[in-house]
Amino acid sequence: MNIKTLALIAAVGLTLGLSACETATPYQPLERGSQVSGGFTDQKLDTDHFKVTFNGNTLTSRGTVESYLLYRAAELTVAQGYDWFETVDRHTERDKRTYIDSDPFYGPGYAYGYFRPYWSFYGRGYGWRAWGPFWGDPFWGDTATVSTVEKFEASAEIAMHHGPKPPGDAKALDAREVMANLGPKIMRPKA
Repeated sequence: MNIKTLALIAAVGLTLGLSACETATPYQPLERGSQVSGGFTDQKLDTDHFKVTFNGNTLTSRGTVESYLLYRAAELTVAQGYDWFETVDRHTERDKRTYIDSDPFYGPGYAYGYFRPYWSFYGRGYGWRAWGPFWGDPFWGDTATVSTVEKFEASAEIAMHHGPKPPGDAKALDAREVMANLGPKIMRPKA
């Protein structure tokens, strides 16, 4: 077996091993050391105002992040003894990064303007060749894979209220209705 074949087998095995571990962010509190990255946080601002956020990983869609944010707002409203909530302020931010994946030894952090290494190698039939991140790869040929990943974070400041929600207020949401409608679509962490 030549070095090209061995490198290909190693890269495929590593990719399959890492991809098996990565799943979309489940509905969970944001905690360090969680098996899957991302989750929700909430912060009490005053008696009936909270700031709620939901961070998704690169496999979690914008729609899922926004749905989980609304579900958390509804769940928090009910837990605090209120009936409905309204969004006072709401934002969704997108973090989009593109990197060149041509180097089997270094990760995507090098694509953001940092120094990347350069090697010389000897190839049968080629003699000595130089290799760097911008002019090909000795293992995979002279092409590089460009990858783009996106992560979303949604945040909202909510105001909680008692009684029936006012009709015609587009920002007012009945907390129990939101939980009933979104609940079946919520993916919980695996035990």
